[in-house]
Amino acid sequence: MKKLSIIACLTILLLSCQTTSTEEANTKDLNDFQFLEMEITDFQEGYKNGDFTIAQVTEAYLERIVAIDMDGPQLNSIIDLNIDAMEIAEALDEELKQGKSRGPMHGVMVLLKDNIDTHDEMHTTAGSRALKESHPLQDSHVAKKLREAGAVILGKTNLSEWANFRGELSSSGWSGILGQTKNPYILDRNPCGSSAGSGVAVSANLCMVAIGTETNGSIVCPSNNNGIVGIKPTVGLVSRSGIIPISFTQDTAGPMARTLSDAVICLGALTGSDSSDVKTLESQGKALSDYTQFLKADGLKGKRIGLYTGPIGRHYKVDTLVYEAVDYLKSQGVEIIEIDAISKESTGGPSFQVMLHEYKDGLNNYFASLGPEAPIKNLEELIAFNKQDSIELLHYDQRYLEMAQEKEDLNSEAYLDALSKLMKRSREEGIDRVMDEHDLDAIMAPTGGPAWKTDLVNGDSFHVGSSSPAARAGYPNITIPMGFIDELPVGISFFGRAWSEPILIEIAYGYEQGTKHRKPPQFLKPE
Repeated sequence: MKKLSIIACLTILLLSCQTTSTEEANTKDLNDFQFLEMEITDFQEGYKNGDFTIAQVTEAYLERIVAIDMDGPQLNSIIDLNIDAMEIAEALDEELKQGKSRGPMHGVMVLLKDNIDTHDEMHTTAGSRALKESHPLQDSHVAKKLREAGAVILGKTNLSEWANFRGELSSSGWSGILGQTKNPYILDRNPCGSSAGSGVAVSANLCMVAIGTETNGSIVCPSNNNGIVGIKPTVGLVSRSGIIPISFTQDTAGPMARTLSDAVICLGALTGSDSSDVKTLESQGKALSDYTQFLKADGLKGKRIGLYTGPIGRHYKVDTLVYEAVDYLKSQGVEIIEIDAISKESTGGPSFQVMLHEYKDGLNNYFASLGPEAPIKNLEELIAFNKQDSIELLHYDQRYLEMAQEKEDLNSEAYLDALSKLMKRSREEGIDRVMDEHDLDAIMAPTGGPAWKTDLVNGDSFHVGSSSPAARAGYPNITIPMGFIDELPVGISFFGRAWSEPILIEIAYGYEQGTKHRKPPQFLKPE
């Protein structure tokens, strides 16, 4: 199928959806989908048996995106569609006919957060109108690895603009380009961010796997609010080259999926050293290309897990689910040790200063990577653009961009001091210390509370969160669905030392398989 015909196909589909009567749209079962909740291994078996082709699956997902994201509930989770998707799918089908498979990601439908570069017809915008016509000069390392693995990149997902580090009182999931992403469980609830579109698209069965990015909470919180699995890897396990940055110290990309097995399969395709990202050099001898060996049914047996009680006591309904999880873990042979604090001294201040310094440096380097035709040349130009735009500052300011612009370079004493404090407090005096003292395999905590109502005036309303210890240390974190509060999902997080993905996968898989709290959203309208 040619590029023009896929555009025409999507246009016809969209027009068809728009002409459907309101009554028909309201009564249609939005989860009447041939591939609903199917896992990657199910698709691989179907391809092998000839039950369906990659092209047929691609077309089905594109139709669902149009029907649900652009029409119907209008989730606003997809910023851009890949007009090459059908051609890619047909080429991958041809490879299978010739007896060639690229591995477990062959024919897997993937969406990328729109701060991840692709060198194709899609733009990479960070949700900002300043970059609405920006075309990167090459694929990000993540996109390159996915293509090599045989994935079909369906499109780009909406996000909290500039990965939610632009200004005060922001609403997660809002961008100047697409507006507000909706939570598929109850449509006026917030999807959390900044990987909002990735979390929503996975939960709504608009793809098999999505890639999010996290500096602090931006993979695990959307996974929590949208009832899915998220893996935030150790910083350096997955290359950040070609990803619009916030923090060189804390940024990472990671997979988001409906099941841990799907996320783990995808994780293996993303790892590897990249000379363009020196952090990945630290992963040599530690990174694996296949983590599925740690999906063990008895992965909980004999584990010692610290229950971080800091987030407990803020929401009794969340607490109830946490202690139900604790009871289950104990029943499977886990020893639980309560810990009331992780770091001896605050990590928040140093982390914020590190982020501001690295943001300025990282953004200016990213804009330079776009070449002489870049729509924005530096951070100063971005700030000026936003001031002149009619939409960008409509709901909230750009205080963090302005604060970053005021910072000195990365050789400054202020930056180096903040970085030293952050690393010492979060690692050797933080997670490493606590785990050594109590001989822990992992630490657990509630990922978050139930999704709050989206509020473009007052911004986000967080009540519970536990992402900071792992995020600030650059250590891995996995969130798994823990249950529901009324119709809204919440998750539980397992985090630990650097490069401890294998043991975290064992624990998370044992919990997931024994509880199976995931259920698809019903796209409920607010009462």
